[in-house]
Amino acid sequence: MRPSWPKTALIALLALGGAELVSGALAPGSSWVPEAAAQGSLKNLIDKLRGNTLPAGIARSNGRIEGQEIDVSSKYPGRLVSVDAHEGDTVEAGQVVARIDDREYRAQLLGAQAQVLRAESALSEADAQISQRDSDRALAQASFDRIDALFKKGHATAQMRDEAQNKLNVANAAYQAMVAARAQAESSIKAAEADVSRLNAIIEDMVLVAPRRGRVQYELARAGEVVGAGTRVLTLLDLSDISMSIYLPAKDVAGIAIGDEARIILDPIPDYVIPATVTFVSGEAQFTPKTVETKDERDKLMFRVKLQIPRALVQKYEKQVKVGVRGVGFVRTSVDADWPDGLKVNVPQ
Repeated sequence: MRPSWPKTALIALLALGGAELVSGALAPGSSWVPEAAAQGSLKNLIDKLRGNTLPAGIARSNGRIEGQEIDVSSKYPGRLVSVDAHEGDTVEAGQVVARIDDREYRAQLLGAQAQVLRAESALSEADAQISQRDSDRALAQASFDRIDALFKKGHATAQMRDEAQNKLNVANAAYQAMVAARAQAESSIKAAEADVSRLNAIIEDMVLVAPRRGRVQYELARAGEVVGAGTRVLTLLDLSDISMSIYLPAKDVAGIAIGDEARIILDPIPDYVIPATVTFVSGEAQFTPKTVETKDERDKLMFRVKLQIPRALVQKYEKQVKVGVRGVGFVRTSVDADWPDGLKVNVPQ
C-alpha cells in the first residue's frame, strides 16, 4: 500500500495546482507539470510539515536515553539477612546495600584461628626440642672425640669407639628430625593463616556494597530469601554514564568522528536542547543484508552511534534522569556545518 500524504500537504498541493491553473500556466487539454520553482516550494512545504528540514551537514535519528546498568550479585550462597537499599534510592560507592548470613563462615574462621595457635605452639615446641637435641649432639660429639683419641693411643677398644660413633649418629639424626618438625610447623602456620585470610575474605564478601555511585533500578531479592552464588540482588543505574544510541546510514557515518559535538532533544521536553559528544561509532553495520552488492543495498547499512551526555550535566540533573525516554539525536556529518538556532544548547537553569 502506498503511504498517504498528510491532509495539510495534500491541501497545499491542490492549492498550488489551482493557482497554476488560474494563472493560465496550463494550456487547455494539457497535463499539469509543476515548474522547478514550484517543485522546490512544495518540497520545502512538505518537509516543514513533516519536520524533516535540516541544514546540510547535519543528520538525525530517533533514539532513547540509556544508562549503564551494574548488577550487585552474591559471590557466595546464603540467606539474605537484610537488603538496605531499595528501588529509587541513590547509593554511594562502597555503601552497604545488602548482607548475607555469615555465621557458618565465622565458625569456620574460629576453627582456622585455633589451627594457627596449634601450629604456633608446635613451632615453639620444635624450637625447644632443637635446642635439646643440639646439646645432645654436642655431648655425643665430645664423647666420640675422647674415645677416638684413646683408641688411637691403644687405651680404648674398637667396640667402645663404635658405641660412641653410634651415639653421635643417633644424636645427629634426632637433631635433623626436630629441624624437619620445625619446618613442618612453619608450613602449618602458613596454611592456617591462609585459611584465616580466605574465610575473612568470604565474610567480607557476604556484605554486598555498591561498586560505584548510582540509583537502584531493580530490587531482585528480599530479606529472608536464600540466594545462590552469582544471584543478582540489586541492579544499579550508573548516573555518570548516560547516553543515547542512534542509528545512521553509512553515508552519514562516514563524516562523523569520535569526539564530535552532538545534540539531543527529548520528547517530553522538546523545548530544551541537550549537548552531547560522539563517544562510539560501531565498526559493524546493523540491519545488514546478507549480501551487499549494489549501491542501493549499501545505502541501507545502519551503524550505531553513541551520544554521551556530559557527566557534569547529568550530575546536576540526576534526579530527573530516566532511562528509556525517547527523543532525537543530531550529529554533524561535516566539520564545516553550523548548528542552526533551533539546535543551540538550551538546558534548564
